[in-house]
Amino acid sequence: MLFSTDEGYIDEEMLSPVAHVGGDQRAIVARTVREREELAYKILASLPRASLAVLQSRIAPLLKLDIVGLLPTEVALHVFSYLPYQSLLTCALVSRRWRVLADDQSLWKSLCLERKWEWRAPPDAFQREAGTCTSEHPADHDSDSDDEGMGDEEDDDDNMQVDDSSFVSAFMDIDDDGPPQAAASSSAARLSVPIHLLTAAAQSSTSSSSSTRPMRSPRARHSAPSMLQSPAAAHPTLKPDFKLLHQTHVRLRNRFAAGSYTLSNLQTRGAPNSHSNTIYCLQLYTYPETGTQVLFTGSKDRTIREWDLATGSVIRVLDGVHESSVLSICVYRGLLASASSDRRVVVWDLAKDQPIKVIREHEDSVLCVRFDDKRLVSCSKDRTVRTYLFPDLAPQHVLNAHRAAVNAVSISNNHITSVSGDRSLRLWDVETGALLRTFENHHRRGIASIDYKHPFVLSGSSDKHIRLLDLNTSQGWSTSPSADNKVPVTARAVVCEACGSATSGGETPQPPPRRRAHEDLVRSVALNSEVVVSGSYDFTVKVWDRQTGALIADLAGGHTGRIFCVGFDCTKIVSCGEDQRICIWDFSHGIETSFIKL
Repeated sequence: MLFSTDEGYIDEEMLSPVAHVGGDQRAIVARTVREREELAYKILASLPRASLAVLQSRIAPLLKLDIVGLLPTEVALHVFSYLPYQSLLTCALVSRRWRVLADDQSLWKSLCLERKWEWRAPPDAFQREAGTCTSEHPADHDSDSDDEGMGDEEDDDDNMQVDDSSFVSAFMDIDDDGPPQAAASSSAARLSVPIHLLTAAAQSSTSSSSSTRPMRSPRARHSAPSMLQSPAAAHPTLKPDFKLLHQTHVRLRNRFAAGSYTLSNLQTRGAPNSHSNTIYCLQLYTYPETGTQVLFTGSKDRTIREWDLATGSVIRVLDGVHESSVLSICVYRGLLASASSDRRVVVWDLAKDQPIKVIREHEDSVLCVRFDDKRLVSCSKDRTVRTYLFPDLAPQHVLNAHRAAVNAVSISNNHITSVSGDRSLRLWDVETGALLRTFENHHRRGIASIDYKHPFVLSGSSDKHIRLLDLNTSQGWSTSPSADNKVPVTARAVVCEACGSATSGGETPQPPPRRRAHEDLVRSVALNSEVVVSGSYDFTVKVWDRQTGALIADLAGGHTGRIFCVGFDCTKIVSCGEDQRICIWDFSHGIETSFIKL
């Protein structure tokens, strides 16, 4: 006999509580929350463990609440504004909503402004033909290699033979217990410099192209000269991308920390239209109207040259005024000041391409010149510092407390700092000319170089060491093991170039790195908020951590003679010296940097 299926009958001994619940959902809703909790617990208690695990995975998302995501956008962005950039990158991985918040341009713009990192609007680009350089000649050796940009140290012998600028300090040792003694320089090789006929290719500064690497788009911002090949770079977007700007700066900073660079020469000995003698000074300069970065150099050949960093060619030559070596230059807001061993300071108008003021007040070689919006400051082998007020550069003060040649000066925050062969560092009031502080025996020998970014003063000396001093706290560090106020140095970790995260090199703790000091006089120093750069007679450029003094990079192999000047920005270091080379240590290789304002 056949029986039809009875859909109203279930052949089970006991009905599940779910069957009753499914029969009357309205009754369940009518219960109180407490009653529903008890009912749900009884149902869950009746289920096997496997079913509970499945339900747990289904219930877990219901327990999550994105509090930040539910906030109004303005409030959520305010919360995110307190996070460091590493946390913002992590937040962007949480959800789509958080990614939108973490990538908001206002957050990254604020982070960039804290570091004074600015977006560069692409200027009008001009194509230039790539310049070429002949192969360099091996360095010849003779006795004509005295550094005119350094003055005498205190108690030096006045009867020593010197060149036309009366320089004697580079080869003198000061013995605290006795008279000065002649010392052998580590750069004993003397370079004879062939004199070439200079062909000044006069070009207007307004037609200079954006500072680009060769074979790249005109907007690409790389420092390598035209002799080097580089991959083509994409044109920068017109709309500022501050997250991209910040991440690029972080990558560049990590390149410095890892010592990752490419080396190229902007000039080598005997190149066409280049300097024909020792190069004493240089400065990177960005034209505010176009954003184009160029390089100015001053030489023993009595000329100042402006270089196109994109092509490696000379844009213009400033000459015919100085009668001897150009020892120092300073470029700012369309003006260039040059100091010479002819005792003159000349101020040039770059737009008019001519000198507008010649100052002849020092009684010996002018070793350094600096200026800001209000005044010009110069120092000399005559042991004085002189100040002049804009716009007419009328004399203001004569500061004469030093006991030996004043080798370098710097201006910052209404103060002037000066260093001398008398081993002292002095701090002056720019308005009154009053001597505010004196740091006697700041180095064990004469001080050759200085850079000042208030409140930090960085100095380099013929004692082969550099020293950083915080004027507010009188604390700092030095590469000299005998210096006081040393800041402890932590072990250097392996740094990820992309994100900046650091990992230890292994499970065994590493000892603090030794500060490997220069092996000869430190002729030039420069600093920013993160690193310190120094150039020495030992043919090397070194990069140091500004906060700890730890050695980051030791740049060797670029020069075959003493280094006289270094300069740098966030993408590169530039150095020059007696071998007539201009070396570019490029840390931006392979990174698009055309949108970075230098």
